[in-house]
Amino acid sequence: MRKYCSLVLKALVVYFAATGVLAAVKSSADSFMGGSAMLLYFTIQSNIAMAVVCLCGGILLLGTKKVPNWWHTVNFVATLSITLTGAVFCFVLAPTMGKYAWNRVNIYTHVFVPVLAIIDFFVSALEARIAKRNSLFASIPPLAYALFAGIGYIRNWQFAPGINYPYFFLNWGSPAGAFGFSRELPFMGCGWWILFLLVLLILVGLLYLVILDCLKKACKK
Repeated sequence: MRKYCSLVLKALVVYFAATGVLAAVKSSADSFMGGSAMLLYFTIQSNIAMAVVCLCGGILLLGTKKVPNWWHTVNFVATLSITLTGAVFCFVLAPTMGKYAWNRVNIYTHVFVPVLAIIDFFVSALEARIAKRNSLFASIPPLAYALFAGIGYIRNWQFAPGINYPYFFLNWGSPAGAFGFSRELPFMGCGWWILFLLVLLILVGLLYLVILDCLKKACKK
């Protein structure tokens, strides 16, 4: 039963991620994550990665062999990345965007895909063994993206017309700079934001594994 439930959840993740990304491509280049620049955003990259992981995971589930434990770790890291996508948008970005935040693209890529992926992780990983230390792997995708966005800032990539950074907390030219503070957005420097989000993501990873252990024990009763 869990196998078929996971397959359905994976299919929904792939559908909403693909639909959201395609809608972003077709949207105006002047909009948030719109047009050809959409691939420069962590949101789109993490949605594509999560869809690929779910697609591959579904193929493994349909196979005759047991899904390898290392694959559950890959899924764990991808799930944490998409969790970051959803949490940052809902609690950091959306409040600054007003009524323009909740369009179809943003709802699909920042809400539906993260929620479905998180549920699928807990369904599919009930028989997996994921070490607590693997939560540290969650820092790899956001650190790689911070480096990517930093290179884009230096090279003046256009994430949006006239804007060479993807999100306000990765604007190295803001009043807060790298490790400063300001009375306006982003309130603290990029370095502090990156450190805060990395620590938060690792803690969320540990929380997920604690919840997973509790679910395993509950299923054995």
